[in-house]
Amino acid sequence: MELLVPVLIVFALSMLILLGVALYIPQRRARRRATSAALPSTTPPATAPALQTVEPLLETPEPSAGRLVRLRARLSRSQNAFGRGLLQLLASDQLSEAVWEEVESTLLTADVGVAATDRIVTRLRARTAVLGTRAPQELQQMVLAELTAALEYADSAAAAQGQTVAFDRRLRSDRHEDRPAVILVVGVNGVGKTTTCGKIARVLVADGRSVVLGAADTFRAAAADQLQTWGQRVGAGVVRGAEGADPAAVAFDAVAYGAREGADVVIIDTAGRLQTKVGLMDQLSKIKRVAQRHGEVDETLLVLDATTGQNGVAQAKVFTEAVQVTGVVLTKLDGTAKGGIVLAVQQALGIPVKLVGLGEGADDLAPFDAGQFASALVGVTE
Repeated sequence: MELLVPVLIVFALSMLILLGVALYIPQRRARRRATSAALPSTTPPATAPALQTVEPLLETPEPSAGRLVRLRARLSRSQNAFGRGLLQLLASDQLSEAVWEEVESTLLTADVGVAATDRIVTRLRARTAVLGTRAPQELQQMVLAELTAALEYADSAAAAQGQTVAFDRRLRSDRHEDRPAVILVVGVNGVGKTTTCGKIARVLVADGRSVVLGAADTFRAAAADQLQTWGQRVGAGVVRGAEGADPAAVAFDAVAYGAREGADVVIIDTAGRLQTKVGLMDQLSKIKRVAQRHGEVDETLLVLDATTGQNGVAQAKVFTEAVQVTGVVLTKLDGTAKGGIVLAVQQALGIPVKLVGLGEGADDLAPFDAGQFASALVGVTE
């Protein structure tokens, strides 16, 4: 019994020592972690890379002057069959009624239209009868003169008698004293209105004007983004609304913004609409009325796909009734389009073609020139 007491005491002391050690070690480790966290780190912190703001590089559009000359070769390739066909027919040994019917058929096939075809054929018959020429170069110049007159003047018959009333092809884009010029762009679905707006902006920027683009096509989600991209490339401001917003309100805001910023021109893009939909055409009229609260709309340009042929004339008639179109932009003339559609639109409506698109490039939109265009149609290279 006497031996048991010391053993128990030793056991109790051992257990106390073990318990103390078990409690001390975790506390010591916690103190070390706290001390380590309080001390400054010897490793320098990683330096975050400095953010560099890179301004987008603005593009320099090609000057509008002379664009059609540069693009004439492209137009000649697409329209060469038309000019060759006319010259071959007129070079026949005998210009019989059958030959003249072929000439008429060639012109009509090129979408020249009935009225313009009648005038051109009548003039050609009279000139060949008087001059009696069959030399290819002289025939080419004769056809060139008649086509140029038909393209250049509002009334080609009066022009033939020296009573010239030339189409006004100026793009009215000069700033007014207290507000910018306003250009409204309209047309049916799929003709490339938004792209045309961007290209018109490039034409005007190339000519030294400051431009604001109004994204009033609020029905197509990508339209405003597309217009924004065109604007950023040449430094043009873009006014846009929420998807589904009132397009008339966007047009109003765009003109107001252009006036505040001192812009020279505001170009308003609109949603495509079928000319047979009365409600949509009425909405287009509303857009123009609302935009005009700041002042008159200087230009209302109708964008036509040249490949649609005579259907383009029907479209133009309805749009003219709704918003009084002042000029036509013909796109896709470098493809399967018939160049005669220029004549058909002008002669049927008395509205000048002001711009033509001859490719998909950003600067492939050119101010229309009757002489250059007629030369391309008949294959004159100089």
